[in-house]
Amino acid sequence: MRALVFDLDGTLVDTVYAHVLAWQLALEEAGLPIDGWRIHRRIGMSGGLFTRAVAREIGRPLRPDEAERLRDRHSQLFRALLPRRRPLPGARELLATLRRAGVPFAIATSGRRPEIDASLEVLGIDHEVAVVERGDVPRAKPEPDLFLAAAERLGIEAGACYAVGDAVWDLLAARRAGMLGIGLLSGGYGEDELVRTGAFRVYRDPAELLRSIDELGIDLETAAE
Repeated sequence: MRALVFDLDGTLVDTVYAHVLAWQLALEEAGLPIDGWRIHRRIGMSGGLFTRAVAREIGRPLRPDEAERLRDRHSQLFRALLPRRRPLPGARELLATLRRAGVPFAIATSGRRPEIDASLEVLGIDHEVAVVERGDVPRAKPEPDLFLAAAERLGIEAGACYAVGDAVWDLLAARRAGMLGIGLLSGGYGEDELVRTGAFRVYRDPAELLRSIDELGIDLETAAE
């Protein structure tokens, strides 16, 4: 049976631009102003990779204590900016439909607890759903570790999984994991970028993915039998 492994931010919940603003404010406070569009291009990376990218932008390495302070301040600002999370169109319906039909799925996110807890709650994700977060693996996206760990928890070969994400980092990780990548436009990347990075199909948001899920060879009626 095919399974789906979902990214979280920008794929199932509308949080990408809050992350951008939180990082921009944290960097501004630290005297390291960076344009918002440059930050957006790196959302979905692990925090460590992100801070190394920041170092390239400012032209000098960040000390470990600086990087830690930036990550902590970003988390504080993000929670203040977006205390309540909003599911992207069709996200709750997609996950509920997969569950009713018995189609396996998991969440694989570069975010960490407790930051992701509010997003999981608004999606109706409980302890029965496999959730792999940054602290569970040695490396985050674009490395394949998160997706591979999710497949392992599902007990399904990686090659039988679709990886669903909104960023090029998700699709790079999917390719390295040996999964077919499904791109969503809900995180702000263009269709051409997602396709060039390896997306097998690209959909507007989770609602369109649900309407078109038969294109992935998933028959919800048969799966439910």
